[in-house]
Amino acid sequence: MATLDALCVLIAAFAAQGARFFESAAILQIEDHQISYTLVSTIISVAWWLALWLSSSRSSNILGVGSEEYRRVTRASIWLFACLCLVSFTGALSVARGYVLIALPVGLVLLLIERWTLRHQLIRKRRGDAQVRVMVIGDELSTSHLIRKLNAAPQSGLAPIAAYLPEEPVAEWIPELTSIPWRADGMDIESIREVVQELSVDMVAVSTGHQFPPEDLRRLGWVLSEDDVGLVIAPPMTDIAAPRFHTQPINGVPLIHVAAPNMHGSAGAMKRLTDIVLSGLALIVLSPVMALIAISIKLDKPAGPVLFVQERIGHNGSTFNMFKFRSMMPDSHELKDALMEHSDGNSVLFKMANDPRVTRVGKTLRRYSLDELPQLFNVFRGDMSLVGPRPPLREEVDQYEAPVHRRLLVKPGITGLWQVSGRSDLSWADSTRLDLYYVENWSVGFDLNILARTVQAVVSKNGAY
Repeated sequence: MATLDALCVLIAAFAAQGARFFESAAILQIEDHQISYTLVSTIISVAWWLALWLSSSRSSNILGVGSEEYRRVTRASIWLFACLCLVSFTGALSVARGYVLIALPVGLVLLLIERWTLRHQLIRKRRGDAQVRVMVIGDELSTSHLIRKLNAAPQSGLAPIAAYLPEEPVAEWIPELTSIPWRADGMDIESIREVVQELSVDMVAVSTGHQFPPEDLRRLGWVLSEDDVGLVIAPPMTDIAAPRFHTQPINGVPLIHVAAPNMHGSAGAMKRLTDIVLSGLALIVLSPVMALIAISIKLDKPAGPVLFVQERIGHNGSTFNMFKFRSMMPDSHELKDALMEHSDGNSVLFKMANDPRVTRVGKTLRRYSLDELPQLFNVFRGDMSLVGPRPPLREEVDQYEAPVHRRLLVKPGITGLWQVSGRSDLSWADSTRLDLYYVENWSVGFDLNILARTVQAVVSKNGAY
């Protein structure tokens, strides 16, 4: 990674030099001295490489998971060129503006492509043998929960291979504890050390319910460090994105601050602005496609209206009329009750992989999610957002348990986290968990990530019916 980082910044710096000074002398004037831009490009490349190192963008703790790696690469690059511009502005070093305007975007794009490529190679290796062997310590519930979470994220490279419990499990059968060896031998540090050495553990993850006094937990860290074994502490809170966590040490105690979800203010205004701009552009670009779809629906049999309009529940429980291209027979609603027992959806949502009510044109529209294009009008009007939880029906909201009502704290979206994570193949619990995770952790950057994943999900057609 360090070598490829150096290659990327060198290419960016010298490409900017070649493009800016293609037909003129590449000379930088500093008072009475002249310096070749070849030396300037070399110095900037070295400084850029060092900025990536100083920002810990190559730290193993952030590689392969989340967006923190990309944020650090972007932040280090922008700060470097901001400092360069500041120096140029003061007159100490007048670097050509064209050079900066070429070098920064080219280098940043190259670096992000390089990191993305290396990440996918790393994830492939982590799904194989390149794994960190983890032993989880805690009570049976927290231990099984953490093991389940780690197993569901193989891209992290953390593979739970053992569990250590303070006492014998009370539950008769816990799937996570039947698939790996476990020991309940009291919270004895030497006993833990023996298990770590016996199983060649690379990292110990301490979950809640471990029953360690603070002094013993600190001593465990000392013992593990002697054997070059990592130690991590898993807090009891789940489904909280990293940007909402902030650690504040108070008198030697690390307090974890969890910021409240930011659903209003500048972030909310930026989300709305993004919705208006992107939906407006999409309506203009896709208008010919939508016209062809409308004609196809009108010519298809059985005849019926082009648009399907249905009342849905939106932000804070308000109602609105959602638009879709009609993909079913005109009397499809009357036939729904007879098909309920054949539903392929989850316990709340009705879905059928081979719904007999779907028209010939409707099958194609649903396969590529083209039937949802009219919802761009809902986004432009402000009823919906491009990204958000699925807009529910009133009958679905009536079945919500109390926590699920938090889905209504944000505007529903054309696409969302659960739509790009399995769509109708997910259980109701999984789709709800993903929607609530989005509500708690949404950001403009998160929205853009989901929109990019939506394109991949539509092309792959996974769960689309």
